This record gives sequence, C-alpha cells and structure tokens, in this order.
Amino acid sequence: MDKNQLIGMMLISMMLITYTQFYAPKPPEQAVQAAHATAAGVAPALHPTQEPHLTMAPIPEQGGGFAVAMQGTEREVVVENDVLKVTLTSHGGRIKAVVLKNYKDHKGEPLTLLDGQSSVMGFQFTAQAIPLNTSAFFFDTAEQGIEDGGARTITFTLAVGPGQYIRQVFSLPKKGYTLTHRWEMVGLGSVLGEEPLQFVWHDLIKRAEGDSKACRNKTTINYYLANNKFNHLTEQSDKLQDKVLEEPVQWVGIKQRFFTAAIIAEDAFAGGHVTLSPTPNSEATMKEAKVWLTLPTVAPQQDKKGQFTFYFGPNDYNTLKQVTKGFSNNISLGWPVVRWINQFLIIPVFAFLEQYISNYGIIIILLVLLIKILLLPLSYKSYISMAKMKVVKPALDAMKAKHGTDMQKIQMEQMGMYREMGINPLSGCIPVLLQMPILLAMFNFFPNAIALRQQGFLWATDLSTYDAIIQLPFTIPAYGSHVSLFTLLMTASTLLYTWSTNQLTPPEGPMKMVTYMMPFTFMFILNSFPAGLSFYYFVSNLATFGQQSLIKRFVNEEKLKKKLEENKVNNKGKKQSRFQRHLAGMMKAEVSEKVRKNAKK
Repeated sequence: MDKNQLIGMMLISMMLITYTQFYAPKPPEQAVQAAHATAAGVAPALHPTQEPHLTMAPIPEQGGGFAVAMQGTEREVVVENDVLKVTLTSHGGRIKAVVLKNYKDHKGEPLTLLDGQSSVMGFQFTAQAIPLNTSAFFFDTAEQGIEDGGARTITFTLAVGPGQYIRQVFSLPKKGYTLTHRWEMVGLGSVLGEEPLQFVWHDLIKRAEGDSKACRNKTTINYYLANNKFNHLTEQSDKLQDKVLEEPVQWVGIKQRFFTAAIIAEDAFAGGHVTLSPTPNSEATMKEAKVWLTLPTVAPQQDKKGQFTFYFGPNDYNTLKQVTKGFSNNISLGWPVVRWINQFLIIPVFAFLEQYISNYGIIIILLVLLIKILLLPLSYKSYISMAKMKVVKPALDAMKAKHGTDMQKIQMEQMGMYREMGINPLSGCIPVLLQMPILLAMFNFFPNAIALRQQGFLWATDLSTYDAIIQLPFTIPAYGSHVSLFTLLMTASTLLYTWSTNQLTPPEGPMKMVTYMMPFTFMFILNSFPAGLSFYYFVSNLATFGQQSLIKRFVNEEKLKKKLEENKVNNKGKKQSRFQRHLAGMMKAEVSEKVRKNAKK
C-alpha cells in the first residue's frame, strides 16, 4: 500500500468515523426530570399506562350542547383494507387505534402503531370563553356504504343546537396506508371564540423493535413547510425539544426507525408547534410527541371546514415518495451525493433483486458483486498504481540511501522520476476516494432498510439489528455488552485484505501499524450496527480480495517495468505540464517547511 493510497484510506476512515457519529447508537438518559416537561408550558409526560388526554376545563351547564355531549356511550367502528386496520371511536369522533396488518412488533404480535393508551387527537377551540376539545365529546355515528373506488366511510356528528353541528368524516380506501379525514363546523360562528382553531395530537410513541436503543435514536418529529423546506427535531437528543413552526406547514410526521404516523394538510396549516421528550418508561415507549397545528382562519361568521390525510405505514422509500411532496425525507439517506447514490442505485437494485429472491443474505451477496463489477475500473487503476509503486520501490530505496536524511532532495528526485516514468502520484489515492460515496451510502441504507426487518440469515435472526452471539455480563466502552459475529468476520476479512495489500507494497515505519489498527477501529463502530451492514462489508472484503487476485493474473510486472523505463526515455527532458509544476511546487514547499521546523528543533 503506497503513501497516497494510505492517505486515501485514512481519509475514508476519518470520514466514516465522523459520519457514523450521526448514526451510532447513543444510550438515552434514564431519569427524566419533570423540569424538562414543564418547559415551554408543556404538561409533564404521562405514564405509558395512562391514556393520554387533551386538557380541557369543566363545562358549566350553560355550555349548552357541548355540556350535554360530555356524557354518552362510546361506540367503536373498525375499518380495514389490505394493509391497515383502523379503529375509530365515537368518543371524540377520532382515530383510536391503528394496526399495520403486514408487520409484527418485537414480540411477534400485530404491529399496533398507536392505540387508546398511547395516542389521542382532536380539535381545540373556545366557545363562549370556554376552552374545548372534540376528544372529550361523544359523537353520533353513521356508517355509509362503500364509495366509488372501494373506500369505506364513517361519519361522526355532534349536534350543538338547531343548525349547529360538528361533523367528522373518515374514509379508508381499498388499498394503501392513507386515511382521509374531512371535517366541518357549521353554524357555530356566533359561538366560537376568536382564538385560532387548532388540531392537537398527543402520542406516546410505542416500541416496535427489539433493539430499543436503536429505535429510540431514530425516533423524531419531521415536518415539511409550504415553502418546500424539510426539517426535523434531533433524533438522538435525550432532552425536551420544543419548536414553534411560524411558517405554513404542509405535513408533520411522528417518525420511528421503520414506521411513520403523519398528518398531511390538503392545502397547508397556518403554523404549528411541536415538542418531543423522553418518557419515564423507556422500554415500553420510545418518546413523547405533542403536535399543535393551527388551521387557516376564516371570517368569524363563516363555517369552518377542511380535510387532512393521515399516513400510517412503513418507512419504505418507494411507498413514501408516492404519498406527497417531500415525504420520502422521512428516510434519512445521507448527504446529497450519498442520498443520490441510494436513490438511484442502491434502492432500485435492491428492489429489483427482491422481486426474484426471497433470501436477503443472498440479495446482499449479489448487491456486493454488482457494485464490485461497477467499480472494477477504479479497482483496476488502484491495483496498477500499487504495482507501479512496487516496480519503482528499488529505485526509491536507492534514492533514500543516496541522500540520507535530506528529504528535500529525495522528494524532488522522486517527483522527477515520477514525471519521467509517467506516474501520477495521486493515482493510488483518487480511485479509493471515488469509492467513498458508496461506502457512506451503505451506512445510511442498511440501518433504514425496512426490508431487512425481522429477516434472518444463517445465525442472524434479524438482519436489521446486530447479531449477538455472546451477551457480556459487563459493558465495554465504545463497544457494547454483546459480541456481533458478522462484525468479527468483517474485521478478520479486513485484516486479511490489509495483509494482502501490504505484501504488494509494504508500508514503512509507523504506517504499518496504522493499516492494522483501522480494522479494529471499525470493529468497535459496527458492533451495534445492523448485521446486514457488517455482512455486506464482510462479503465486500472477500470480493475485493478475490478481485485483486484475478487482476493480478492479468498484470505482468516485467512488462509494466519495461513500459515505465520506456516512458523514462521518451519523457526525459520533456517540459512539465502546469499541473505537474504546481504539484512539484507544493511538495517542495511542504518539504522546505519540514526542513525549517526540524532545524528549529
């Protein structure tokens, strides 16, 4: 491994280590003080066994129809399609529970995204100076027939007085993860106060994954503004987060690692306010989310009406991008270049392979092979660079013996030899660096690949989380309390690849130690990452090792040496290009600076 290739590998390692800090599991704060919850006027977190409630003052008898609506009998109506089972309740005329029919939770039970013990939502307003919320009222229920297109519709009506009512209509289409919510407040212009009408949603986010830490660190609130700007609260924060949305909002999503519950405006909400905080029982619930969305204002005497669309479903890229504008941002695919590679290469190839192969371990192997074929030209150039450095190494050793510790003369003579032989000193570094975006893309793809969720391969029961073969009775700092076998295999294969490369161009001095330390660094980083990612890198290392062995068969070092000697004869006395002069000047300045510093010492 020559100096330039080593620099390339070190740059990649530094970027990967920095990059993974955004995604590495981070232990949450176990004890949450009530001060977090009382900040910014937010009520303290509820115990997960309590039913969430939207605070409302008692209604006096003069509250009329609203006071009467506080009493009643709850009626539940279940509507379902091919993928969703939604329970609606007359108590609040709202969504009470949502089950994703094609998924299981970490206990193997039907995945309940929200239920009566974890979520409540309703319209908040004032009437005759009394704060009210529709979640407290009992509505009359009417079930309509199947609409055109197969949607099933449920209507909840609250009669307040003659010609005065609140109506909420829910429609679930025959297919898909969306639920339409149409609402209207008719004849209440003289009753409603001047305060803006708000839709309020309180959700104790239920645990869905076995690895609660990884799930918690991927749980947040995302939102998309009407000006096409996407933003979110910090995923890995263990503190109360409070954000006022002063601009119109298109949608807000309560996002977990693999699933999202979101509300999408027909036009746009006038503004909003979101908070996210830890919960006392960190094993039953991930975080506590509260969302206030301000509805557009109308003239005081006008009827109020509008429409939302709810999304309850998986964080699958191809599904999300069809929901609404910017909705695919609920999956974090990385920085722009990395995101593009995932969008236009990794995800399409993975989806294509899924159509024909059901074993995801085999899919990962084929994905490695396809990417290796795609990167073959870069791998070939990198190998040729190493072979050239091996050929000229005796000449470089002779220079060092000739000039001793005079680094300036060694570097200048070395640059002259490179120029005459037609060797680009960056040729070993650039191919390695060009492969870096794909390496980073994998750090985003595998932790977010819902297709791997609860899919086993070999000894790993779930490729979306780590494959612990040993549970340690203690925790090793920066490593964890378990041993992941795929991570160990990845480390061993990286050491094998490093050893093989060092046989071709042996590093000198402390650089040799550095090349062997990097695999152990990534062993610590990847131990708690998905088994699918570690398995990918393990197979990738084996494929790279095999690829180099294959390329070696087609590279004749004697012919390469002869070609370099011919270049030396042909280029002798040839004028340097501007780039070569610039590069030589930079190296000369660098060496001069080193000489100056050594002289001071």
